[in-house]
Amino acid sequence: MTGATSDETFRTAIVPAAGLGTRFLPTTKAVPKELLPVVDTPGIELVAAEAAEAGAKRMVIVTSPEKKSVVDYFQRQPELEDTLERKGKSALVEKVRRGPGLLDVEVAIQEQALGLGHAVAQAEPNLTDEDTAVAVLLPDDLVLPTGVLKRMAAVRARHGGSVLCAFDIPKEQISPYGVFDVSGTDDEDVKRVHGMVEKPAPEEAPSTFAAAGRYLLDRAVFDALGRITPGSGGELQLTDAVALLIQEGHPVHIVVHRGGRHDLGNPGGFLRAAVDFALSDPDYGPALRDWLTERIENSDS
Repeated sequence: MTGATSDETFRTAIVPAAGLGTRFLPTTKAVPKELLPVVDTPGIELVAAEAAEAGAKRMVIVTSPEKKSVVDYFQRQPELEDTLERKGKSALVEKVRRGPGLLDVEVAIQEQALGLGHAVAQAEPNLTDEDTAVAVLLPDDLVLPTGVLKRMAAVRARHGGSVLCAFDIPKEQISPYGVFDVSGTDDEDVKRVHGMVEKPAPEEAPSTFAAAGRYLLDRAVFDALGRITPGSGGELQLTDAVALLIQEGHPVHIVVHRGGRHDLGNPGGFLRAAVDFALSDPDYGPALRDWLTERIENSDS
């Protein structure tokens, strides 16, 4: 399998994928949101590729019993591969093999949707003594360009503890996010975290650094998840576990990512991601760019 790094900061990525995908109904009655294609590649494969690039050797998908197809996607299909080979479709064979070849995939079942912290906790039995830290990647978030997990691993190697990804958001747009209370380090894009405020008013936000869907968490987070109390709706929040670790002196840092992101969790964000990826595709990009230019010009007339 691919995905070794020199520092071996983490080897397991956890991907929570148990949600109902209600914003994509009625499609998600039959097709899990994570398998909807961004051009021709499901979002969960893009996330798996990011994890493998950063050094993960395996991925634990936390899902519901009804969404087994998300895990099945990463299984080899020899009959399909043989059929494509016989027809001389070698490029398609390579695409079909790409996902299963990224890393080893395991499943953890979340019987009830009781929060992100609860979802992450379901993956603990899949871990071994080698897993002193785990990466958590939210499949709704595409963080571009890829590479932030490698930077987060380097920060953990230097400072220890847990490392989270953040974006620098204009203050007037900060309210929908979880916002970090931070102090500086000798690296402009690395901050020490002292706390976090969920969805503050702009004038009450402790900073302009907002949480994104990438976490590199010390194994201690699982102990913290067992000690926090459920919040609204009986949900266990991952941020509450991180806050508890901070209170107990556990070092937590953020890496500020200066790139972009797409939110695959709603149709509008999904469409933007599909257009963005398609425009970069050598097969589809030129014709799509011409069509979009003509379409926009005509819509303005």
